[in-house]
Amino acid sequence: MRGKHRVIVSTKRLKYEFELRRNLTIIQGNSATGKTTLVDMIRDFVNNPSGTPVELICDKECYVLEGTLWKQQLSVISDCIVFIDEGNEFIRTVDFADTIQKTDNYYVIITRESLPSLPYSVEEIYGIRTSGRYGTLKQSYHEFYRIYGANTYENPIVPEIVVTEDSNSGNQFFEQVCRENQLDCESMNGKSNIFHCLNNHKNKKVLVIADGAAFGSEIDRVLQLLQERKNAALYLPESFEWMILNAGILKNSRIREILEDPSEYVESKDYFSWERFFTAVLIEQTKDTYLAYAKRKLNPAYLSVSVKKSILEQMNKIQLTGMDR
Repeated sequence: MRGKHRVIVSTKRLKYEFELRRNLTIIQGNSATGKTTLVDMIRDFVNNPSGTPVELICDKECYVLEGTLWKQQLSVISDCIVFIDEGNEFIRTVDFADTIQKTDNYYVIITRESLPSLPYSVEEIYGIRTSGRYGTLKQSYHEFYRIYGANTYENPIVPEIVVTEDSNSGNQFFEQVCRENQLDCESMNGKSNIFHCLNNHKNKKVLVIADGAAFGSEIDRVLQLLQERKNAALYLPESFEWMILNAGILKNSRIREILEDPSEYVESKDYFSWERFFTAVLIEQTKDTYLAYAKRKLNPAYLSVSVKKSILEQMNKIQLTGMDR
């Protein structure tokens, strides 16, 4: 499945209307905010479409996945939108993550806990806000980076240390930039280690760079920690590969079309997260050129002055070069 899909679920008293654009959407929030009611209404419609007051409008079929037989249920569901209410323990398992990775469905998961096995985007975590009789989804985390305490994102960020999520090409790029500008750079070898790294650098100005496309499971506890800090910032592009594609280095009209609306191009069965998709696009579009990209080892061409400048210019208000510290 690909593209954006609008879902409208309603009775005479209630109405939910929202749009899904990725294969993984997370709904969070406290009790009594309407999360379970939404799933109950969908279940009523699926089980008895002609005998329920619920109306469901969507261009894709919708299902509710639940219980110990979830895997058997899922085996016959294809090209659909699957809703899962909180309380289903299987959503936290690696087995569940491995299973849905091989499907072509979109998943809407209600949970108040983080799900580290799933690569969901910080932009696809929602709460339900009720306005009058109508329930709508609003984004909870919608910015690529946030600055707390005395700083705001309107002021320049001048870090002393840059922390990256992994040790691949993105880290190698920022490691070189930091070396040239007398900055420390550390790789965390995984997003789950970023929280602990921030705790270890309480007295330094820290900039964390991570893939927003898959950082959803860590965003809550990291943001809570940053609220207590005046010297740390979080920058969340979709991925390093997205930064390269978005930098305008590749003069390619198709890339611009993809970036304007990635959901129309990301096939969920092929790419479990957008980060994987952008990596595949970059590798394909630079193949057999001087900018040939590899995930594991950075092509030195990306460290040339002009290319490096184009990539760094996207980091609005973040100053890594050319300033005394």
